[in-house]
Amino acid sequence: MATNSVKESASKAANSAKQASQSAIENPTQATRNILQNPYMKLALPFVNGGLAGMTATVAIQPVDMVKVRLQLAGEGARTGPRPSALGITKDIIAAGKFLDLYTGLSAGLLRQAVYTTARLGFFDTFIKQLNARADAANRKVTFAERAAAGLGAGGIAAMIGNPADLALIRMQSDGLKPPEARANYRSVFDALFRIPKQEGIKALWAGALPTVIRAMALNMGQLTFFAESKTQLKQHTSLSPQTQTFAASAIAGFFASFLSLPFDFIKTRLQKQQKDPKTGKLPYRGVMDCARKVVAEEGWLRFYRGFGTYYVRIAPHAMVTLIVADYLNLITK
Repeated sequence: MATNSVKESASKAANSAKQASQSAIENPTQATRNILQNPYMKLALPFVNGGLAGMTATVAIQPVDMVKVRLQLAGEGARTGPRPSALGITKDIIAAGKFLDLYTGLSAGLLRQAVYTTARLGFFDTFIKQLNARADAANRKVTFAERAAAGLGAGGIAAMIGNPADLALIRMQSDGLKPPEARANYRSVFDALFRIPKQEGIKALWAGALPTVIRAMALNMGQLTFFAESKTQLKQHTSLSPQTQTFAASAIAGFFASFLSLPFDFIKTRLQKQQKDPKTGKLPYRGVMDCARKVVAEEGWLRFYRGFGTYYVRIAPHAMVTLIVADYLNLITK
């Protein structure tokens, strides 16, 4: 009796799968729509779309990020001396090796986007949907402060999750600044993620986590909050096409993201790059405040904004590509 019941269940499942396959072949558009409307898929889509958008942007912007990191690490501990330029550093990198050296750390950058941007855009979209539902129920609109809180929260959560990949990226990009005998010569992001905790302890993967979180919250507030707010304002007060609204809003968001986050990005880079002195066993900086104090005392306040042009060229296009791609993916997967 039990055997017949099992056979009947298996037969029904086989017939159901066969019918689903046949239906998908005959009407692929409807089959795709059915998959996208699945409750679990609808929850996952903001995260998937965010990750794909961030990885697309990283492939385009990685050389600029490499130059930005080298600019931030140049002249560490010295107020005076040569003032490197983005163009000069680019020429030096190419002269010392080859053009593809500008893509050092790309695997870490892609992994970081797969983790960090997936989380931050996914959480932000989830938070905004909840805020919209609450606002609709109260017959009002979502406020700028609510959007800002959603951006800050999404950025902070994502930064903690993505810090190990972010640290691996900084280590790979700064490795070429060391003498040849002192270089780690990481083969890939996974090699870096394996060797760093093995040599320095598991906590080393979260070095610079505090400024990373603060930077992410500032960047997210500038990028996602101002993007959502600008798009809303442009929609209400202009007759621009949806595509132009998205492009303009992403450009505005890129500027605010750069301006608000660069000082924290600078400190994050310094803390993640540092390693213990072989002789004393001490780190150059004890933490965020110690790093900020020493930079101000030894290098001056303006050092925090060194390379702002390069940073903007890195952040703004990355933000624009990420937001435009994410917006398009969200549109086609509704």
